[in-house]
Amino acid sequence: MANHQKDFLFVLIKSLSKSEKRQFKIFASRLETSSNTKFIELFNILDKSEVYDEKLILKSGSIKKVQLSNLKSYLYKQILVSIRLNIPSQNMRYQLREQIDFATILYNKGLYKQSLKILDKTKQQALENDEKHMAYEIVEFEKLIESQYITRSIQGRADELAVQAKELNYRNTISSKLSNLSLQLYGIMLKTGYVKSDDEYQHIDDYFNKHIAKFDEDKFGFREKYWYYNANLWRSFLVQDFLSCYKFAHKWVTLFYDNPSMIYLNPVFFLKGNHYLLESLFMLKYKSNFKKYLVQLEETIHDPKFPVNDNIASLSFLYLYNNKLNYHILEGSFAESEYLIPEVLYKMNQHSEHLDEHHEMLFYYKIACIYFGNEKYTDSVFYLEKIINNKNLTMREDLMCFARLLYLILHYELGNDYYLENQLKSTYKFLLKMNDLNEVQKEIIRFLKNLNSIYPGDIKKEFITMKERFIELEKNTYEKRAFLYLDIISWLESKIENRKIGDIIREKAQLSNR
Repeated sequence: MANHQKDFLFVLIKSLSKSEKRQFKIFASRLETSSNTKFIELFNILDKSEVYDEKLILKSGSIKKVQLSNLKSYLYKQILVSIRLNIPSQNMRYQLREQIDFATILYNKGLYKQSLKILDKTKQQALENDEKHMAYEIVEFEKLIESQYITRSIQGRADELAVQAKELNYRNTISSKLSNLSLQLYGIMLKTGYVKSDDEYQHIDDYFNKHIAKFDEDKFGFREKYWYYNANLWRSFLVQDFLSCYKFAHKWVTLFYDNPSMIYLNPVFFLKGNHYLLESLFMLKYKSNFKKYLVQLEETIHDPKFPVNDNIASLSFLYLYNNKLNYHILEGSFAESEYLIPEVLYKMNQHSEHLDEHHEMLFYYKIACIYFGNEKYTDSVFYLEKIINNKNLTMREDLMCFARLLYLILHYELGNDYYLENQLKSTYKFLLKMNDLNEVQKEIIRFLKNLNSIYPGDIKKEFITMKERFIELEKNTYEKRAFLYLDIISWLESKIENRKIGDIIREKAQLSNR
């Protein structure tokens, strides 16, 4: 789906909106002289090209190969300068940075009092918007000016700045340590995945408590609370404590709704918090709250005040539609959700430059689940093959694993006995390479492998036996998550009762009071 170009300049040009291209051309025309028209010509060539082709650039005749590297670097810089000059005025961070730049200009001209006046006002704005790193930078700048003993400032100014610097440094250090902890826990997740035993649980718990014990949540400001909840959330995901995931994701999202200005200043953090909140509710199968927070997220994204840029638009699509599909899977409303599929595929193509392969494959898996629940097995196979045939998918082997297991079930449903036998061998080899087989995966393989040797009259009895086995496995904390990827129990019930799997899942969702 995604066309991930390697040439940075080409990717940057292709990411520009029509208005940004127009702005760049107006900006470039001011720079245009007989000696630098080549960089404008290079821009036009790349803008019209579908792919980056160096031969096409050189074919124009005006640009020589020895010039190309420097010309590309110059063009890249000028595009960024053009964008920088046209950044929306409502972006607080750019406003603060601009004011610091103005203060620096005044300082360099020897206009110290004017510089200090701008710095003091900008510092207040930075503190009001919880931009403590910028506030600290401003205080250090103020100290530099005051230390030259030329402003004759009021008595006590040195003490005031020293106290401010100490307090800001302390809070920035807390944020840094908490963000480091959060990143390290995320790194553990990527390297080893979820904990699989009590020993692994204890190791993560000890590691986390050792780093978190020194912090006092009662003294935290907005940013410290954000990173505190973030770190706790990753610890909860690692140990598969989904109730705790919900608790800290809810605190994370509530923190933003209690401080609305922060939603618009930190939209990425806001979107991620909502995604983790919805993910934890999905894992808990808490349908009513899932719908409530999904509606709330969509309303916020569509609020005219919500920031708009390429990155935010892509993340909004990713998290919103991922969870829309999840809601239908949770509710068992497979037929009603099919309208979303062409919409998702269209938007995937629209945001292809900003989506990584893992998230593309995740969408395909959910689409396959929708078709499976609606008993459109051939359509489901089509999307699973996109995942199975992807040789570049190195992360999230669990996604590849469950795609293969669902693929086996689909071929059983389609009556492809010979193909099923070959796929069983292939899937088993793949799982062995993972060196990470859990009991659910082993049981599914064992079960499907034995089906062909069972007499038709005994198949229902085998389904009942396996259902009881999987119900026991679902009670195991370290096995429970597997059933969220693949609802094998509902499928077995559909075979036992000779009913549609969608009806089974829908009834379970309706019987649940959550």
